Amino acid sequence: MSAVAVGVFDGVHLGHAAILGRARERAAGGPLVVVSFDPHPDVVLRKTFEAPAPLTPYAEKRERLLAHGVDRFEVLPFTRELAALEPEAFVDRHLVEPFHPRWLVVGENFALGRARAGTPPRLAEIGRTRGFEVEAVPLLEMDGGPVTSTRIRGLIGEGHVAEAGRLLGRRYALRGTVVRGEAIGRTLGYPTANLRLHDEQLVPALGIYAVWVILEGETERRPGAMSVGVRPTFGGQVRTLEVFLLDWSGELVGRSLTVEFAEWLREEKRFESREALIAAIEGDVPETRRRLGTASVG
Repeated sequence: MSAVAVGVFDGVHLGHAAILGRARERAAGGPLVVVSFDPHPDVVLRKTFEAPAPLTPYAEKRERLLAHGVDRFEVLPFTRELAALEPEAFVDRHLVEPFHPRWLVVGENFALGRARAGTPPRLAEIGRTRGFEVEAVPLLEMDGGPVTSTRIRGLIGEGHVAEAGRLLGRRYALRGTVVRGEAIGRTLGYPTANLRLHDEQLVPALGIYAVWVILEGETERRPGAMSVGVRPTFGGQVRTLEVFLLDWSGELVGRSLTVEFAEWLREEKRFESREALIAAIEGDVPETRRRLGTASVG
């Protein structure tokens, strides 16, 4: 017996976990397949003129899906031609022929095909003549609303990383490589690591955050404070990602980091002097410790 779950699965959040859990149960020990789409359907269908940056780039999405017990992860190039297929044609071509599912598991608000006619009831009708059953998993409700990628994307875009983390079931994280910067932080007494993301990904709102940092090759989480901003005190205009590791000394350039966002600390500000900026950073460090519940090492 096999089961196929279909959806974008951006973020692989707690709502997706519910769908994957039901699909794994329906597979009954057989293969569990996830069919997803790229680029995001909203972009192709012109619901937005700007591609929404993903919560989980492909490599991370695949990693997280496999951790949920998925045996095979397939990504369909989403085009207007794909969107225009009648639901029967889509099912035959992209689900039945390659996977021969016994179960098709989707979210209750899922739809595919021309005019989004492939709703769960329509898919169930199609399944009766193709040999599969359909289960539509209800939307998971948390913190006063449904758990959706759109809602999580909005929270992160406003800097509400703790709230987003609850819906994700984990802290939101960015992955990147440390590159050489202008060394401004070093001149202030707080050397920062400038992060260049490995892949396109949604970046939280401008501001200062309490974070946990995992260095490549390690499992230990190290406390840190991260600035997402343009360095207005120094006339900057380009967004940079800079993380200051507490209780750390050593070279980081060239190393890969994972930065997990724990909490928002404060907004980015333009200070009238370097001394005022240093004073603000001196306040950020103990506040970061307090938020992360850690103490100085050594």
